[in-house]
Amino acid sequence: MQEPDAMSNAAEHTDGAATRRVLIEVDHAGMIYQAESGPVEALRDISLQIREGEFVALVGPSGCGKSTLMRAIAGLRPVTSGRILVDGVPVNQPIPKVGMVFQAALLLKWRSVLDNVLLPVELAGGNPAQYRERAHTLLKMVGLSDFANKRPGELSGGMQQRASLCRALIMDPPILLMDEPFGALDAMTRDEMNIELLRIWGESSGGGGLRKTIVFVTHSIPEAVFLADRVVVMSPRPGCIANIRAVDIPRPRTAETRADPALGRLSFELYTELSGATGRRDTRAGPQW
Repeated sequence: MQEPDAMSNAAEHTDGAATRRVLIEVDHAGMIYQAESGPVEALRDISLQIREGEFVALVGPSGCGKSTLMRAIAGLRPVTSGRILVDGVPVNQPIPKVGMVFQAALLLKWRSVLDNVLLPVELAGGNPAQYRERAHTLLKMVGLSDFANKRPGELSGGMQQRASLCRALIMDPPILLMDEPFGALDAMTRDEMNIELLRIWGESSGGGGLRKTIVFVTHSIPEAVFLADRVVVMSPRPGCIANIRAVDIPRPRTAETRADPALGRLSFELYTELSGATGRRDTRAGPQW
């Protein structure tokens, strides 16, 4: 369950987000699904508010329901108790306001990078020709202009994830849900993609507008702290919110930010909290990231 102090402290997060309207509201949500062995409780009594333009990271042990909660927000898996609202509307089915990025890029190998980026337009029944200019703009933004006509097999893992991000942004959704998108990348590429994501997040409004709202699932506590305005710590299944911590490290965050003692200190505090939540209280060896 959420601690009152944690909730009040988290409300005062960076960039004035506390004054923005709530875009995503999770209201006492729970989920029980049927497995072959019987019912499994995946989520229990989760309440969380995410405001417009906010970057929120979810961390927790494997199987705690981070990805399940994300899919519930997207309308891909309905909750069985409580409710989830996006922009004030209850979520009962997949919603068009959301773009999703998964751990695997999931690009169609027989299509060009450009055609992969345009795929959501086709699936939504739109006219891809009307989005080609935007697709090229997005590819240029992530440094893939010269690869628009290449096949995914000709791209590195990091480049494929950049293309996947462009695909999620092609229809300009106000919400971006990211499920361990960089987990399969090597450490250096992952760090580069973190910087790239923050740059895109800052530019996603086209300059002058509101940033997209991002919910980011990760197993890496330092990654969560580096990227997010707030970090939500989830307990083992059934997934509950154990704590919510504001990240008061100034933006913009760059490669040099990784050397900020505040980042390391907060990462270790979160690691200690997570170790306590999972019953692994011996922190003498330090965070395993």
